Amino acid sequence: MPKKVAVGQLITHLDPKSPVAEAFRVLRTNLHYVNLDKQIKTVMVTSAGPNEGKSTVLANLAVAVAQTGQKTLIVDSDLRKPTQHKIFSLNGAKGLTNLLVEEVDLAEVVQSCEVENLSIITSGPIPPNPSELLGSLRMDTFLAAVDEYDLVLLDTPPVVAVTDAAVLSSKLDGVLLLLESKKVKIERAKAAKEQLLKANARILGVILNNVDYSGDDYQYYYYYGEKR
Repeated sequence: MPKKVAVGQLITHLDPKSPVAEAFRVLRTNLHYVNLDKQIKTVMVTSAGPNEGKSTVLANLAVAVAQTGQKTLIVDSDLRKPTQHKIFSLNGAKGLTNLLVEEVDLAEVVQSCEVENLSIITSGPIPPNPSELLGSLRMDTFLAAVDEYDLVLLDTPPVVAVTDAAVLSSKLDGVLLLLESKKVKIERAKAAKEQLLKANARILGVILNNVDYSGDDYQYYYYYGEKR
Protein backbone atom coordinates (compact mmCIF):
# COMPACT_ATOMS: atom_id res chain seq x y z
CA MET A 1 0.00 0.00 0.00
CA PRO A 2 1.53 3.37 -0.98
CA LYS A 3 2.35 5.79 1.83
CA LYS A 4 3.60 8.73 -0.26
CA VAL A 5 1.81 12.05 0.17
CA ALA A 6 0.51 13.79 -2.92
CA VAL A 7 2.86 16.54 -4.02
CA GLY A 8 1.56 20.10 -3.73
CA GLN A 9 -1.36 19.52 -1.36
CA LEU A 10 0.17 18.86 2.06
CA ILE A 11 2.16 22.03 2.36
CA THR A 12 2.36 21.71 6.16
CA HIS A 13 4.35 18.52 5.57
CA LEU A 14 6.30 19.43 2.44
CA ASP A 15 7.13 23.04 3.30
CA PRO A 16 6.60 23.48 7.06
CA LYS A 17 8.45 26.82 7.14
CA SER A 18 6.21 28.48 4.57
CA PRO A 19 3.73 31.25 5.48
CA VAL A 20 0.84 28.99 4.47
CA ALA A 21 2.02 26.28 6.86
CA GLU A 22 2.24 28.94 9.56
CA ALA A 23 -1.41 29.82 8.90
CA PHE A 24 -2.39 26.24 9.66
CA ARG A 25 -0.39 26.33 12.88
CA VAL A 26 -2.32 29.45 13.87
CA LEU A 27 -5.55 27.59 13.13
CA ARG A 28 -4.28 24.66 15.20
CA THR A 29 -3.56 26.97 18.14
CA ASN A 30 -6.95 28.66 17.89
CA LEU A 31 -8.66 25.27 17.88
CA HIS A 32 -6.71 24.21 20.95
CA TYR A 33 -7.77 27.26 22.96
CA VAL A 34 -11.37 27.52 21.80
CA ASN A 35 -12.54 25.84 25.01
CA LEU A 36 -10.21 25.54 27.98
CA ASP A 37 -12.82 23.84 30.17
CA LYS A 38 -13.39 20.81 27.93
CA GLN A 39 -11.06 19.08 25.51
CA ILE A 40 -12.39 19.13 21.97
CA LYS A 41 -11.68 15.74 20.40
CA THR A 42 -14.09 15.31 17.47
CA VAL A 43 -14.27 18.15 14.95
CA MET A 44 -16.02 18.22 11.59
CA VAL A 45 -14.81 20.38 8.72
CA THR A 46 -17.44 21.28 6.17
CA SER A 47 -18.14 24.03 3.67
CA ALA A 48 -21.15 25.95 2.43
CA GLY A 49 -20.77 24.69 -1.14
CA PRO A 50 -18.63 22.37 -3.27
CA ASN A 51 -15.03 22.98 -4.37
CA GLU A 52 -14.17 25.45 -1.61
CA GLY A 53 -11.10 23.54 -0.41
CA LYS A 54 -12.36 21.90 2.79
CA SER A 55 -10.63 18.54 2.28
CA THR A 56 -7.19 20.03 1.63
CA VAL A 57 -7.55 22.42 4.56
CA LEU A 58 -8.59 19.55 6.84
CA ALA A 59 -5.61 17.45 5.73
CA ASN A 60 -3.14 20.27 6.38
CA LEU A 61 -4.69 21.05 9.75
CA ALA A 62 -4.39 17.38 10.70
CA VAL A 63 -0.71 17.37 9.76
CA ALA A 64 -0.12 20.54 11.79
CA VAL A 65 -1.75 18.95 14.84
CA ALA A 66 0.16 15.67 14.42
CA GLN A 67 3.43 17.61 14.23
CA THR A 68 2.92 18.63 17.88
CA GLY A 69 2.94 14.97 18.91
CA GLN A 70 -0.79 14.61 19.32
CA LYS A 71 -2.31 11.36 18.11
CA THR A 72 -4.50 12.51 15.23
CA LEU A 73 -7.06 10.72 13.09
CA ILE A 74 -8.65 11.82 9.81
CA VAL A 75 -11.99 10.22 9.01
CA ASP A 76 -13.25 10.74 5.47
CA SER A 77 -16.97 11.05 6.17
CA ASP A 78 -17.69 12.46 2.73
CA LEU A 79 -19.42 9.30 1.56
CA ARG A 80 -20.44 10.92 -1.72
CA LYS A 81 -17.22 12.40 -3.10
CA PRO A 82 -14.34 11.23 -0.90
CA THR A 83 -10.94 12.84 -1.31
CA GLN A 84 -8.63 12.01 1.60
CA HIS A 85 -7.36 8.77 0.05
CA LYS A 86 -6.22 10.80 -2.97
CA ILE A 87 -4.52 13.48 -0.88
CA PHE A 88 -2.51 10.86 1.04
CA SER A 89 -2.19 8.38 -1.87
CA LEU A 90 -3.89 5.59 0.05
CA ASN A 91 -6.04 2.65 -0.94
CA GLY A 92 -9.64 3.77 -0.42
CA ALA A 93 -11.29 0.41 -1.06
CA LYS A 94 -12.00 -0.25 2.63
CA GLY A 95 -12.94 2.36 5.19
CA LEU A 96 -15.74 3.97 7.16
CA THR A 97 -18.63 2.41 5.26
CA ASN A 98 -17.21 -1.05 5.92
CA LEU A 99 -17.11 -0.28 9.62
CA LEU A 100 -20.70 0.95 9.65
CA VAL A 101 -22.22 -1.71 7.42
CA GLU A 102 -20.10 -4.82 7.90
CA GLU A 103 -18.90 -4.11 11.46
CA VAL A 104 -15.30 -4.94 10.59
CA ASP A 105 -12.60 -4.40 13.18
CA LEU A 106 -11.32 -0.84 13.51
CA ALA A 107 -7.73 -1.96 13.01
CA GLU A 108 -8.65 -3.23 9.53
CA VAL A 109 -9.47 0.23 8.20
CA VAL A 110 -7.03 2.55 10.00
CA GLN A 111 -4.13 3.42 7.70
CA SER A 112 -0.87 5.17 8.45
CA CYS A 113 1.05 7.65 6.33
CA GLU A 114 4.53 9.13 6.39
CA VAL A 115 3.39 11.86 8.77
CA GLU A 116 4.17 10.71 12.29
CA ASN A 117 1.21 10.56 14.72
CA LEU A 118 -1.32 10.79 11.88
CA SER A 119 -3.71 8.02 10.84
CA ILE A 120 -6.45 8.01 8.21
CA ILE A 121 -9.71 6.15 7.75
CA THR A 122 -10.85 6.50 4.15
CA SER A 123 -14.51 6.51 3.20
CA GLY A 124 -14.56 3.03 1.71
CA PRO A 125 -17.19 2.07 -0.90
CA ILE A 126 -19.76 4.74 -1.80
CA PRO A 127 -23.04 3.71 -0.09
CA PRO A 128 -26.59 4.37 -1.35
CA ASN A 129 -27.61 5.93 1.99
CA PRO A 130 -24.83 8.23 3.32
CA SER A 131 -27.04 10.34 5.61
CA GLU A 132 -28.59 7.30 7.26
CA LEU A 133 -25.19 5.75 7.93
CA LEU A 134 -23.74 8.93 9.44
CA GLY A 135 -26.79 9.37 11.65
CA SER A 136 -26.87 5.75 12.80
CA LEU A 137 -26.15 4.24 16.20
CA ARG A 138 -23.21 2.44 14.61
CA MET A 139 -21.67 5.85 13.92
CA ASP A 140 -22.08 6.66 17.62
CA THR A 141 -20.31 3.41 18.46
CA PHE A 142 -17.50 4.24 16.05
CA LEU A 143 -16.98 7.71 17.54
CA ALA A 144 -16.72 6.16 21.00
CA ALA A 145 -14.19 3.63 19.70
CA VAL A 146 -11.76 6.31 18.47
CA ASP A 147 -11.63 8.05 21.85
CA GLU A 148 -7.97 7.02 22.15
CA TYR A 149 -7.00 9.75 19.68
CA ASP A 150 -6.24 13.27 20.86
CA LEU A 151 -8.08 14.76 17.89
CA VAL A 152 -10.40 13.25 15.28
CA LEU A 153 -11.07 15.39 12.21
CA LEU A 154 -14.02 14.40 10.03
CA ASP A 155 -14.33 15.48 6.40
CA THR A 156 -17.96 15.83 5.26
CA PRO A 157 -19.89 16.98 2.18
CA PRO A 158 -20.92 20.64 1.90
CA VAL A 159 -23.63 21.42 4.43
CA VAL A 160 -26.04 23.17 2.04
CA ALA A 161 -25.84 20.56 -0.72
CA VAL A 162 -26.94 17.50 1.30
CA THR A 163 -28.01 16.68 4.87
CA ASP A 164 -24.97 14.52 5.75
CA ALA A 165 -22.99 17.24 7.52
CA ALA A 166 -25.95 18.49 9.55
CA VAL A 167 -26.86 14.94 10.61
CA LEU A 168 -23.32 14.22 11.80
CA SER A 169 -22.64 17.61 13.39
CA SER A 170 -24.78 17.05 16.50
CA LYS A 171 -22.69 13.98 17.42
CA LEU A 172 -19.40 15.90 17.54
CA ASP A 173 -17.65 18.35 19.83
CA GLY A 174 -17.57 21.05 17.19
CA VAL A 175 -17.70 22.19 13.58
CA LEU A 176 -15.37 24.33 11.49
CA LEU A 177 -17.17 25.95 8.58
CA LEU A 178 -14.99 26.79 5.58
CA LEU A 179 -15.98 29.57 3.17
CA GLU A 180 -14.11 30.49 0.02
CA SER A 181 -13.29 34.17 -0.31
CA LYS A 182 -14.98 36.04 -3.17
CA LYS A 183 -16.84 32.89 -4.25
CA VAL A 184 -19.35 31.91 -1.60
CA LYS A 185 -22.62 33.85 -1.69
CA ILE A 186 -23.70 35.56 1.53
CA GLU A 187 -27.05 33.80 1.32
CA ARG A 188 -25.37 30.39 1.03
CA ALA A 189 -23.07 31.11 3.97
CA LYS A 190 -26.04 32.13 6.11
CA ALA A 191 -27.96 29.04 5.03
CA ALA A 192 -25.03 26.84 6.02
CA LYS A 193 -24.86 28.42 9.46
CA GLU A 194 -28.61 28.12 9.96
CA GLN A 195 -28.67 24.45 8.98
CA LEU A 196 -25.87 23.64 11.41
CA LEU A 197 -27.52 25.55 14.26
CA LYS A 198 -30.85 23.81 13.60
CA ALA A 199 -29.01 20.51 13.96
CA ASN A 200 -27.67 21.67 17.38
CA ALA A 201 -24.12 21.82 16.04
CA ARG A 202 -21.48 23.74 17.92
CA ILE A 203 -19.79 26.02 15.40
CA LEU A 204 -16.24 26.59 16.65
CA GLY A 205 -15.35 29.08 13.96
CA VAL A 206 -15.17 29.95 10.28
CA ILE A 207 -12.13 29.50 8.03
CA LEU A 208 -11.90 31.96 5.15
CA ASN A 209 -10.15 30.11 2.36
CA ASN A 210 -8.22 31.30 -0.71
CA VAL A 211 -7.90 34.88 0.49
CA ASP A 212 -6.26 37.20 -2.03
CA TYR A 213 -4.00 39.12 0.32
CA SER A 214 -0.43 40.34 0.28
CA GLY A 215 1.73 41.72 3.01
CA ASP A 216 4.13 40.72 5.75
CA ASP A 217 1.40 39.24 7.94
CA TYR A 218 -0.52 37.28 5.30
CA GLN A 219 0.45 34.04 7.01
CA TYR A 220 -2.37 34.70 9.46
CA TYR A 221 -4.98 34.24 6.75
CA TYR A 222 -6.23 30.75 5.96
CA TYR A 223 -6.02 30.00 2.27
CA TYR A 224 -4.93 27.29 -0.10
CA GLY A 225 -4.75 27.58 -3.84
CA GLU A 226 -5.58 24.03 -4.92
CA LYS A 227 -9.18 23.18 -4.00
CA ARG A 228 -10.60 19.75 -3.22
